[in-house]
Amino acid sequence: MPDISRASKTKQVGKRLAVHAKHWLLGASLGLGLGVSMPASAQDFPNKAIRLVVPYPAGGATDALARVLAPELSKLLSQNVYVENKGGGVSIIGTDLVATAKPDGYTLLMSDQALMTNPALQPKLPYDTLKDLQPVALIGPAPSVLVVNPSVPVHTIQELVALAKAKPGEMQYASSGNGTSTHIAGELLKQVAGIQMTHVSYKGGGPALNDVLAGHVPVLIASIGPAAPLIKAGKLRAIEVSSIKRSPVLPNVPTLAESGLGAAAILGYWGVLVPAKTPPAVISTLNGAFNKAIQLPDVRQRLLDLGIEPTGGTAEQFRSILQTEIPRMTRIVKSANITID
Repeated sequence: MPDISRASKTKQVGKRLAVHAKHWLLGASLGLGLGVSMPASAQDFPNKAIRLVVPYPAGGATDALARVLAPELSKLLSQNVYVENKGGGVSIIGTDLVATAKPDGYTLLMSDQALMTNPALQPKLPYDTLKDLQPVALIGPAPSVLVVNPSVPVHTIQELVALAKAKPGEMQYASSGNGTSTHIAGELLKQVAGIQMTHVSYKGGGPALNDVLAGHVPVLIASIGPAAPLIKAGKLRAIEVSSIKRSPVLPNVPTLAESGLGAAAILGYWGVLVPAKTPPAVISTLNGAFNKAIQLPDVRQRLLDLGIEPTGGTAEQFRSILQTEIPRMTRIVKSANITID
């Protein structure tokens, strides 16, 4: 007679092996599915509209830059790239919106120098600039320019320094506001040159330009974009640009480095960032699009008109600039005791 118990056991073992095999195959298929779908989402990027957040109201230089780039990015990425203004808190509200957005590449931040100065000026930021944001691409640097009203009897930085030393604290210089890049550039120049000048703060570059044009304030540290046409028209006299090498917008104006004051050289930087943990493949796609866009002849010229030198670069290069400039801005702000309004 057949061994019933042995046959039963064999049958049960066979059933268990079949169940295990079914579970293994299901798990493997799920694993393969996940393995394919994750990269596929990055490879398919972008498949919907992208918002480019400007952390300021419409009308400023950062907004103008974004609106120059957005149409070209839309063509390069084959998806609509639209500008969204989220002003407030000296760019903090818009920056925080991006820092806390889904890290999928569909929410971008157009940043300016405030990204590097806010950590020093705003001790309680709702985000960590280097941890919560991932650089995508550097658009380019933007030096400032030191100008005087034509009635001021100086033509070089050496003459300006000599005049300031002859009348300590009497000479005034204007900037676009407390804690702005032009204010920080002025305070750094004072430290390096060993001079005393009184800072006059304005609410924006336009009012500061108007008062220097009218002769109410003799000296102005200004963004190159709005100042360049006035310099070329002879309404302002350019003394120095705040960089190591000459600006293509004002090639005849010497640099602080040429005058022996290279330690006072300072640049503003424009760039693009996304939330941390955005996939590398998405960042690579965005980086390529921005680098192509800024080298288009028409775009390049419009950026130069804004005072921005369209250099481009990798995400790693932009991160390196942030890692260097944020501590440097903090040192300058603290040593000059700069505060915001």
